[in-house]
Amino acid sequence: MPQAPSLGLPKNTLVPIGGGKDSLVAVEAIKSIGGEATAVWVGNSALIQACAERTGLPTLNIQRELAPALFELNQRGAWNGHIPVTAVNSAILAMAAILYGHDSIAFANERSASAATLEYEGQQVNHQWSKGYAFEQLLGDWLHGHVAADLDYCSLLRPYSELAITRAFAKLTPYFDVFSSCNRNFRLLGPKPADRWCGQCPKCHFVFLALAPFLPKPRLLAIFGRNLLDDETQAAGFDALLEYKDHKPFECVGEGAEARAAMYALSQRPEWQEDALVARFRDEILPRLDAAQLALEPWLQPSAEHRIPARLQAALQAIA
Repeated sequence: MPQAPSLGLPKNTLVPIGGGKDSLVAVEAIKSIGGEATAVWVGNSALIQACAERTGLPTLNIQRELAPALFELNQRGAWNGHIPVTAVNSAILAMAAILYGHDSIAFANERSASAATLEYEGQQVNHQWSKGYAFEQLLGDWLHGHVAADLDYCSLLRPYSELAITRAFAKLTPYFDVFSSCNRNFRLLGPKPADRWCGQCPKCHFVFLALAPFLPKPRLLAIFGRNLLDDETQAAGFDALLEYKDHKPFECVGEGAEARAAMYALSQRPEWQEDALVARFRDEILPRLDAAQLALEPWLQPSAEHRIPARLQAALQAIA
C-alpha cells in the first residue's frame, strides 16, 4: 500500500460536534487527558454552535452552501435519497486538518453504527454505513496512503455501544440544557422543534430510552419536557427500536438488542414499571424474549476493535 509523506502536523485533534451526546462525550474524554483539541462543525446550526462553545475548546466553523438547483428539483418531485453526510464532512475535515494544522480527526461514532439496519434480499443494508467501522478503515487508510502519513482519522467512541456512551454522557450535566439528538433541529426546510426535542422521531425515542437507565427519572423528564414512555401513541416508534413487529428505523439509533436491554432494565425498576409502554413491554413483549439475553452489563463493556491513535487511547478510560 502506498504511504504518503508525513507533513509534520501539530498534535491537535479536530473533534466534529453534531449537537448530540456522542460528540460531547468524545470532547470530555480528550479533555480528561489534557489533549489539544478543536471543536469543529460544518454549517450554521445555532444549536451545534452552542454545544461547541459550551465545551470550552477553541472552535472552528466551516460554512457550506447547497446548490439552489437541488431545492428546485425537490419542488418538481425529485427524491433526495440518503446523503452520507458523515462521509461528506469527513472529506471536508481532512482538508481542514491540513490547512489549519491538526494531526487527527476524531469522530464520535459508536460500534453500534456498524450494525445493519435490516437485511433485504440477502443484502445487509446499513442506513449509517459511513459512520461504521468499515468506512472508517477505508478512509483512514486512504488518507495515510495518499494525503499524509501523520493524519489519523478515527472514531474515539468506536469500542463502545450506544448504551455505554449514554452512561458516560449521563455524568456530563453541564451539557443537559444545550444538547439535542433530534434530527428535526437540523432540517434545512420545514418546522423545527420549539424546545430541542420533537418527542416523536426515532432519535428522540432512542435517546430517551437509552438515558433512562442511567439518569434519575425526574432529571430525564426535565430534559425532554415529557415522559415518552407513558404515551401509548408512541408505541409503534418504540416497537421499531425494539425490532418488535418492525425493523430498526432508518435513523442513527442503537441496535434492537440494546434497546431491548434498556427497556428490560426499566421494567425491573419500580419508578418505571407502571408507565404505559414499559408495562406493555413487560406484559406483551417480554414473554416472547429470552430474559437471559436482556442483561444491560454486556453492552457496557468495550470491544478491542478500533483505530484510535496511541496518543489518544488514554482518553478511553474516561468513557468506561
